[in-house]
Amino acid sequence: MFRKWLAIFKKDTLMDRAYQRSFEMLDITREMFLEAKDSLRQREDSEIDLEIKNKDKEVNSYEREVRRMVFNHLAVQGTTDLPSGLALVSIIIDMERLGDYAKNMVELAMDHPGKLQGGSYEEVIIRIEDAVGDSFIKTRQCFMKGDDVLALELLDKYAWVNDACDDTAVAIVQEEDKSVRSGDAAALALYVRWLKRVNSHLRNITTSVVNPFDRIGFQPKNK
Repeated sequence: MFRKWLAIFKKDTLMDRAYQRSFEMLDITREMFLEAKDSLRQREDSEIDLEIKNKDKEVNSYEREVRRMVFNHLAVQGTTDLPSGLALVSIIIDMERLGDYAKNMVELAMDHPGKLQGGSYEEVIIRIEDAVGDSFIKTRQCFMKGDDVLALELLDKYAWVNDACDDTAVAIVQEEDKSVRSGDAAALALYVRWLKRVNSHLRNITTSVVNPFDRIGFQPKNK
């Protein structure tokens, strides 16, 4: 299905521009995520090199632009390309959400004093961070190519991430590591919850490569 959508995107200038904008949105949100993670977890100060708020506004602007381009295309072409247009609009909503959570992480980094340490949860949090970072790259690859094999592999490879986020959040709330200070515990609980949301939105985008429009955001039926 997605390969058919790709053909539609590429044959029409307006839809292709909208499609290319989605890649720019993914690139920007990945940059925002990496900067937010670095600021929160690697720095003792709260200095942000990247203008996160400006980048978030840029992503929001791109979302509106894609909506306009898709709407204008459908207004001219009629309902023939409606599924592909609706799919693209649905996908960019997930991309915009990625920017929102990156902005939340940056705001947390600015409020949290010093580098956020994970205590006994550090190892699993690093594993989650690495998985989400890799998902940004591979999601873009399978979305750009319409590669359903890569998409299924990606969905399977990181199926554990959301459960790991939930388990870690519960462990923090239940104070399994009592050496973690209350401020750090609150920050860690928020952080792992936002990591879960970022991962979930990336997975939604990935499902668009293997699912019909009505099942975007849901696990493929054969999994």
